[in-house]
Amino acid sequence: MKTRNFKSPAKMNLYLRVLNKRKDGFHNLDSSFQLIDLFDQIEITNIDTNEIEIECNPNIIKTKNNIVYAAVNILRERYKADKGIRIKIKKNIPIGAGLGGGSSNAATVLIALNQIWDLKIQIHDLMEIGKTLGADVPFFIKGENAHVSGIGDILTKKESDKAKYILICPDISISTKDMFLCLDRKEDYSDDKKEFIQNSFLQPVCEKYNDIDLFYENNKKSFDICLTGTGSTMFIRYKDSDELKKIFKIIPTNWRFFLAEPLQYSPLKGV
Repeated sequence: MKTRNFKSPAKMNLYLRVLNKRKDGFHNLDSSFQLIDLFDQIEITNIDTNEIEIECNPNIIKTKNNIVYAAVNILRERYKADKGIRIKIKKNIPIGAGLGGGSSNAATVLIALNQIWDLKIQIHDLMEIGKTLGADVPFFIKGENAHVSGIGDILTKKESDKAKYILICPDISISTKDMFLCLDRKEDYSDDKKEFIQNSFLQPVCEKYNDIDLFYENNKKSFDICLTGTGSTMFIRYKDSDELKKIFKIIPTNWRFFLAEPLQYSPLKGV
C-alpha cells in the first residue's frame, strides 16, 4: 500500500466585494485571492478494499458528511474507479474562518487521486468537477493567485502580494450561507458605492459577533484590519518585528494567530 503526502494551502481574500445578487440566486463577486503558506497536511494511501476511509486530526469532520468524501465519490462514480482509499487530514487551517480550508482539501484530493489512480483528467475538466463541490475549489486546483469575478468562476492570473501577514482567528466558525443571507436582507451590495470596500462582509460580521466588533472598533484606528472571506479570520499586514510586537498586544489571549507569507503558486501545481 503506497502512501503519499500533500500540502493543502490556505488562501486569503485581499479584498472581497459582493456586487449584486443575480436572478439565479448566485452573487456576482469581485475579489483577489492570495495563496499563503498555511497548510493542512493530507496523507493518502491506497487500500485493498473499496472503502473510503477518512480520518481527521483534530476529529472535526465525519467520514461521509464533508467535501473531501464528496470529492472522492465523484471521481469514483464518473470514472468507474472502484478503488479504496484512506485519507488522513491534519487540520492546521481553522474551519469556518474564511481561509478556504475545506475547498483546498477537496482540490488536493482531486489532484492527488487523478495521479494516484492514473485517471488522466485534464486540469480544465478537473476544475469543472471541482466547481460542483464548491465555488473556491477550481481556484485551488489551478493553483495560482487570481483576480476573481463572476460568481467566483472567472479566474484571471495575478502576481503575488509581497506583504507579510498576521492572521487573527477568533474561535468562531461562520457560515458563508448565513452571511450572504445577511447581505440579501439588507440588499447592501457594493456595485453602486464609490468608496473602496475591503470586504462586503465586514459590517454584517461585526453586527452579528460582538467579540469581533469590539476588537475591530477598538483597534481600527491604529491598524489596517482586514477580513478574509465571510470571516471570522482578520489579517493585518506588517513590516518588521517592532510592528509585529504592537499587534501581538491587541490580540485577545483566547484567540489564535498565525504568521503567514504569500505564495506565488500552490505546492500542488504541477503535481
